[in-house]
Amino acid sequence: MKRIARHVRILGKVQGVAYRAWTKSFADSEGITGWVRNEVDGSVAALLCGAEEPVERLLSAMWEGPGAAAVREVQVSHAMENVTSGFEILH
Repeated sequence: MKRIARHVRILGKVQGVAYRAWTKSFADSEGITGWVRNEVDGSVAALLCGAEEPVERLLSAMWEGPGAAAVREVQVSHAMENVTSGFEILH
C-alpha cells in the first residue's frame, strides 16, 4: 500500500466553523496521520499522511468540509514530511 504526504491549504469561510475538528474526525476514521491548524490569514492548513486512497478521499471531502463551512479553494502540494502516528489539531 503506497503512503503519500500532502500539504493542504483551505481558503474560504473555514475558521470558526469546526473545520479542524471535522478534519481530525475524518482523518482518525480513515487512519490518516498528520495535523491541522488555523492560519493568521483566515485559512486552514493541514499535513495529511497515509495510504493514497484515504488521503485522496479526505482531499475531495475538504471541498465541502463541515456544514457551516464555505470552501472557496483547496490548494494541495506534495510534502516531504511523514507523520507516522496520530492526527493533531495544532494551535
